[in-house]
Amino acid sequence: MPGPATPTLQLAVTQPSPHPRPARALALALFAAGLLGGCGGDAPPPGPVAPPAAPAPATPAPPPGETGPEDNPPVPAMVPATPPPTQPVPPAAVAPAPEAPATGVAMPSQQGGTPLTLLGQRVEPGTSTRLLWSASKIFEGMSSETPVLVVNGRTPGPILCLTAAVHGDELNGIEMVRRVFQELSPDTLTGAAIGIPIVNIHGFRRGSRYLPDRRDLNRFFPGNPQGSSAARIANSLFENIIRNCSALIDLHTGSFFRTNLPQVRADLSRPAVADLAHGFGGMLVLNSDAAPGTLRRAATDAGIPAVILEAGEPLRLQPKQVDQGVAGINRVLRSLGMTRKATLLKQPEPVYYRSRWVRADHGGVLFSVVRLGQTVRPGDILGNVTDPITNEQNLIYSPVAGRVIGMAVNQVVMPGFAAFHLGTESAPGPAQVSAEPVPDETGKDRDVEDAPEANGNGENANETE
Repeated sequence: MPGPATPTLQLAVTQPSPHPRPARALALALFAAGLLGGCGGDAPPPGPVAPPAAPAPATPAPPPGETGPEDNPPVPAMVPATPPPTQPVPPAAVAPAPEAPATGVAMPSQQGGTPLTLLGQRVEPGTSTRLLWSASKIFEGMSSETPVLVVNGRTPGPILCLTAAVHGDELNGIEMVRRVFQELSPDTLTGAAIGIPIVNIHGFRRGSRYLPDRRDLNRFFPGNPQGSSAARIANSLFENIIRNCSALIDLHTGSFFRTNLPQVRADLSRPAVADLAHGFGGMLVLNSDAAPGTLRRAATDAGIPAVILEAGEPLRLQPKQVDQGVAGINRVLRSLGMTRKATLLKQPEPVYYRSRWVRADHGGVLFSVVRLGQTVRPGDILGNVTDPITNEQNLIYSPVAGRVIGMAVNQVVMPGFAAFHLGTESAPGPAQVSAEPVPDETGKDRDVEDAPEANGNGENANETE
């Protein structure tokens, strides 16, 4: 849960006082009193100090075995603790039940369209601002800050959060956040939108998926304030920002020179998550249960509906994929009742309840024959691997009927390399994710959703989260 709100102080810069030390001491005392009591701005000077009120009589301690006021707090005055038999409690005295949240969103402690307290700052309704979030310090001891975009509408409503570049080499999501927030206006927005375009600022500066210690940030949520560097960064993001969200869209691309057809990944067994995923309209949906440690899983476990939006490949800015992602996010904003902007209707895309990776059995240079989005049948040729020395060619065949929803770009591969990701349509059912960790090249165990190699048979493996 977010910590207590810190009041924003507006301090006026004054010139050094030319008065002697007693006057300077008096000025310091008045300045300290202003810090404790808050800034009064242009309010008139205070009047004479009223005499102190007489102290209230001390409450005697309860006898041993009885509870004190802290253990048994008084009943609120609006409902009598013991109403007389002839005087029933009127219906007006009963507090009304809170309104049910909108479909597909949670009910956090704060609500958009009302004064928001975020990162120690107060964001008023009808305003937009840019805050700075600093989760850690780099090895030189200097703080590393990343921007947090906030648009708070004038009408109360949900808080939609967008996160991008949790993996520092995934650039398409950064541009998606920029475009979405460029079009949002606090005057017409219902609720609030929070965007973190570059979560992993360390990896982004280095063009790397990982943090400087080669840890994957998306394996440490919700984090630990006393844990590793990755766990502390994850905890800071989750506690200070994510817990304020009513719904979360985490933006990603393919990993390790792989590309993805624009798609939404969601645990469709959770109704609120399914509603959020269907709000994208006209975008492929892949049913998948996020593994522990991912931001999507941590948010969903905390009662915040969360989905992944995948589009494109890392280390590239791809306008077509960015356009599709922005259009999908705008449809979600409309489905949540946050905007009234008209969106183009697209032909419905199928929902894939299972998927599998097809691997290369030989090493060499991979050349793909199929393209993203293409439908394949069992026995269709997906690509070939050519030995650059002997010129021997080995074909890769599709083992199932499905659709190419992800694939590796042409490159040199080793035997066992996951080359093509196929989505298959089937009856609704829970997606299966292996719980067996896989060691990475550093010898450390890697979470199952880190790469397609995480699952020996390639079924429902997630190469990006």
